[in-house]
Amino acid sequence: MKRKSRANPKSAVAYLRVSTEEQRLGPEAQREAIERWAAAAGITIAAWHVDQGISGAAELDNRPALQAALDALTANGAGLLVVAKRDRLARDVVKAALIERLAEKAGARVVSAAGEGGDDMNDPAALMMRRIVDVFAEYERALIRARTRAALAAKRSRGERTGTVRFGYHLASNGRTLEVNAKEQATIARVLELREANVSVRGIVARLAAEGITGRAGKPLGKSTVQRLVCKEAA
Repeated sequence: MKRKSRANPKSAVAYLRVSTEEQRLGPEAQREAIERWAAAAGITIAAWHVDQGISGAAELDNRPALQAALDALTANGAGLLVVAKRDRLARDVVKAALIERLAEKAGARVVSAAGEGGDDMNDPAALMMRRIVDVFAEYERALIRARTRAALAAKRSRGERTGTVRFGYHLASNGRTLEVNAKEQATIARVLELREANVSVRGIVARLAAEGITGRAGKPLGKSTVQRLVCKEAA
């Protein structure tokens, strides 16, 4: 899975959790462990978040500091979510994997201060969790594909169009047939006019932008769009 490139691998958000019944590994001990790890690894802790008196079995919605820590990853451009030990995430493997997945979506990865050599890339628990996260990601993609196929099938059963609408046309109110889009046809005509005048594709893009001609999203047409229009209309 690709991560967001803006995340800084040397910046971390620290998450601490202590349940009411725990007498060991309190917030101070967790903080000290994380600070030692950060100093040894050259990591800057951008933010600290503590869930006090929260069980590891608690649902994610009932862990405000965890939610804040995940939000802080994006806010600080941090590439790491660090915990003193991996059981600080959750006692339940599925919940822990979900947290890892949420961190991945923010462009970060979860590490523990207890990992080997200050970095748990080779830690067996970390390796297992990353594989579980990969399974979650694949399931999520499969679920999206299944929902898309079901939605398209439902549209086809109603006789509605399911393919993309070619530039220069728009879908009629009946949801099936195409109608000429006068504005887009005018754009195509202008593209071809400039092309016949031996203006390059890059030049056409610049001219259209200067003339205030935009695409469907209201933004200037890009080079690839103009190239497709030139090729399709010339075919």
